[in-house]
Amino acid sequence: MRLSALAVRNAKSREKPYKLGDGGGLYLLVKPSGTRLWRMNYAYMGRQNTLSFGEWPLIGLAEAREKREEAKRHLAAGLDPSEERKLEQMRAEFAASNTFRAVAEEWFLKNEREGLSPVTLAKNRWLLDKAYVTLANRPICQIGVQEVLLVLRRIEAAKHYESAKRMRSVISRVFRYAIATARADRDVAADLRGALVTPKVKHLAAITDPAEAGVLMRAIAGYAGHTITKIALEMSAHMFVRPGELRQAEWSEFDFDRALWVLPAEKMKMRRAHRVPLSRQMLALIDQLKPLTGHGRYVFPSFHTPRRPMSENTVNTALRRLGYAQDEMTAHGFRAMAATLLNEMSIWNADAIERQLAHMENNGVRRAYTRGEYWEERVRMMQHWSDYLDRLRDGAKVIKAKFGAA
Repeated sequence: MRLSALAVRNAKSREKPYKLGDGGGLYLLVKPSGTRLWRMNYAYMGRQNTLSFGEWPLIGLAEAREKREEAKRHLAAGLDPSEERKLEQMRAEFAASNTFRAVAEEWFLKNEREGLSPVTLAKNRWLLDKAYVTLANRPICQIGVQEVLLVLRRIEAAKHYESAKRMRSVISRVFRYAIATARADRDVAADLRGALVTPKVKHLAAITDPAEAGVLMRAIAGYAGHTITKIALEMSAHMFVRPGELRQAEWSEFDFDRALWVLPAEKMKMRRAHRVPLSRQMLALIDQLKPLTGHGRYVFPSFHTPRRPMSENTVNTALRRLGYAQDEMTAHGFRAMAATLLNEMSIWNADAIERQLAHMENNGVRRAYTRGEYWEERVRMMQHWSDYLDRLRDGAKVIKAKFGAA
C-alpha cells in the first residue's frame, strides 16, 4: 500500500522503531525519538543492501520516491545504487575542490614556469583578478555560458571593449587547461566568440614621413634632459625594438666583439630569441653608456634603484618634453616608423624587415617556408638604417626640440 503525505505527517513515535512502507523497497523508518527517516531496501548481486535518502520533512514523500526510481534505474543498468552514490559524492567533492580560482592559479603558474614575459603575466593576473570577483569559488565544471557572459558584460559596461575581449581569451585558456587536466568537459567561453563588442583598432601614433623623421632625429639630438634618456631615445629610433625590450636590456646580453645584442626568448613577445645587429652608431652610443650604467645589470636602470629597469614611461615622457603629443609619436611608434620607411626603400626583403621587427608570420604554411633569419641582409639593413637616420638628422640645423624642451 502506498503512503500518503498525510500518513507521513501523522506518523507517531512508539517505544520501538517501526516502518511505513511505500512499495518498491521504499519505507519511512519512525524512531522512538520521533525522527522519521527514508530508507530503501534492495538486492544487488545476491546481497541485501539499504539506501538512506534523508530525513523527513527535509526530504518529502515525492522526493523520496524520485530517489527510489533513480536507484531502480541504476539496478536496471546493472549498477549498485550505493556505489553510484559514493561516486556521485566523490564527483561533487572533486568539483568543489576544483574551483575556477584553483584551476586558474595552476594555469598561471604553468605560464610562469614556461617563461611567459612579465608584461603578459601582469596583464593575465589583472584579468584573472577581475574574473575572480564573480567566478572564484565556483566549481569550474559547473560554470555556464551565462556566468562568463555576465563577467564580460560588466567590463563592457565600462566601455573597456579590448579588456573584455582579452578577458574572454584568458578565461577560455583556463577552461582549455581544465579540460586537459580532466576537470571540465567543455570551454564555455568559446561559445561567446562574436558576442562581444569588437573594439575599434587603435594604431599607435608614429611618424612615417622622412622629412618629419628628420625633424624628430634633430629634436632627439638636441634633447636637454638626462643623457641616459637621450641615448634611450636614439637607440629606440635606430634599433626599433619593443619599448619593454629596450628598457629591460641587460649588459650580459651584448656581444661587442660580434656587434650583436641577443634578447633571450623569455623576454620576447613571440617567445623566441631575437638578435639585433649593432651598427657603428649603436656601438658608439653604448660606449657612452658604459661609464654611466655599465657597473650594474641593466643598460637602462631605473633612476631610483639600479635593481630595476627604466620606467616604461621614460621614453614617452621624453617625447612629450620634445613637444610631441601622444597622438603624434610614441615609444612604440619608432617600430612603425622603421617598418614604413624601410619598406618604402624597396631594397630590402620584406621578410627580413619583419624578422628584424621580431614579428611572427600569422599564416602557418607561409611561416614554414620563411624560417630563414636573413641575417646577412639584416646586418646590412641595420647599418643602412642608422646611416639613413643620420642623413635625415643632418638635413637641417640641429635643434634642441620641436617646440623647445623644458
